[in-house]
Amino acid sequence: MPARKSQCGHKNGSHPTRQVYLIKKIPLETYLETFLTSILQPGQTLLLAFSGGLDSCVLLHMLAQLQPKLGFKLKAMHVHHGLSPNADAWAKFCSDTCVELKVSMQIAHVNVLKNSGLGLEASARAARYAALLGDTADYMVDYVVLAHHQDDQAETLLLQLLRGAGVKGLSAMAAADAKKRLLRPLLAVSRAELQAYATQHGLQWIEDESNQDTSLDRNFCRHQIFPLLEQRFPAAKKTLARSASHMAEAALLLDELAAMDAVSQTGQPSLDTVSLPLQNLHKLSEARARNLLRWWLARNHQPMPSTVRLQEMLRQLQGAKADASIKLAVNSAEGVWLRRYQGFIYLEFDRGNQAIAMLWQGEPELRLPDNSRLIFTQQLGQGLAFERLSIYRLRISQRIGGEQFKPDLAKPTRTLKHLLQEAKIPPWQRQRLPLIYSDDTLAIVPGIGVACGLQARENELGLLVIWEQV
Repeated sequence: MPARKSQCGHKNGSHPTRQVYLIKKIPLETYLETFLTSILQPGQTLLLAFSGGLDSCVLLHMLAQLQPKLGFKLKAMHVHHGLSPNADAWAKFCSDTCVELKVSMQIAHVNVLKNSGLGLEASARAARYAALLGDTADYMVDYVVLAHHQDDQAETLLLQLLRGAGVKGLSAMAAADAKKRLLRPLLAVSRAELQAYATQHGLQWIEDESNQDTSLDRNFCRHQIFPLLEQRFPAAKKTLARSASHMAEAALLLDELAAMDAVSQTGQPSLDTVSLPLQNLHKLSEARARNLLRWWLARNHQPMPSTVRLQEMLRQLQGAKADASIKLAVNSAEGVWLRRYQGFIYLEFDRGNQAIAMLWQGEPELRLPDNSRLIFTQQLGQGLAFERLSIYRLRISQRIGGEQFKPDLAKPTRTLKHLLQEAKIPPWQRQRLPLIYSDDTLAIVPGIGVACGLQARENELGLLVIWEQV
């Protein structure tokens, strides 16, 4: 295991002084405090991704000092990839460091798929994020904190440029990602500033031997490309990181434009997570149509197709006859397809018709066997009336055929088959549609409505149910 620096914490019990690790003359601790104060609420929990390297050791040390002052709770997770012969020693170092700083730490052992086709770096990153953001963590957290810094941001931008990425890819990493619950508070801080802080505070850290392997793209850029660039352009990393922030702003504007373009001719936004009106693509220029389709796919958590593939998707969606059957692969490995039906574009998730036999007992959501979700919310005067249920428990089942339903008091009872056809719900969705029963009464059909005899009146608390397929 490579040599480390001196012990983590205050060296010889001395108190640190503020020196040259400044951002615009602001001490690093003050910069971090300002960043966190703008985002956190007292009592929230942070989970630090703690590799034991320089960056995460500095961030752990600063967060541990700020924790009592700002009132947040601090946890750490070390992801054990098992790729290095030193992996066990690194895990012990991280555990000992957290004990010293009185920070609770979890070690997550992950299996990195070496033959996934993504490459070792990408596979390890995917496994790491799955551990940090997944359901296997021992902690309930509000944000996961990552120690990416300015040098990382510049390297990411350069790599994305070399891969021919678009605006969103060139925006690199965000300092705060509310949707994914990620914080990267050090993106404006150089590695040199972090090393200055670590040296002054006498911090100890791990040097991963793989960081010297220039067969890996990022290490090649770090050890060979950037030193050469900085001979001519000393501020290359700083200016590239600034360019990434400009790209992030441009990406945000493109997303806002796509959200405007997603509004239908009726003036209502297309908020269905798996459908988009085809007419919205027809009325746009090619560039805006591509932007809208990219935005919609990203919104549905799908991998971004190449420019050529995206253009082919648009050509087939827009050029085929109205009654043509369109089925285009979006993510064939996961069984995700692009479909067209009744003037709308849909995502179809090929997950089979799995039996559903579940009870709802007040949870905010239920995960169904095909990995879709039922989302439950309460609202006055809408949905299924709580007061007309004998117990606050509902049964969820799949269609068996022949069901009848009456969501409209002014209309007769009709077969569910006809109601689904009238609502233009695609055939592949009908086969997987979850039905919600109160005792033996069909009470809610997602996308259709609530049985008229069970609907909440104006002054009654009601239950709303949304079927989320993504």
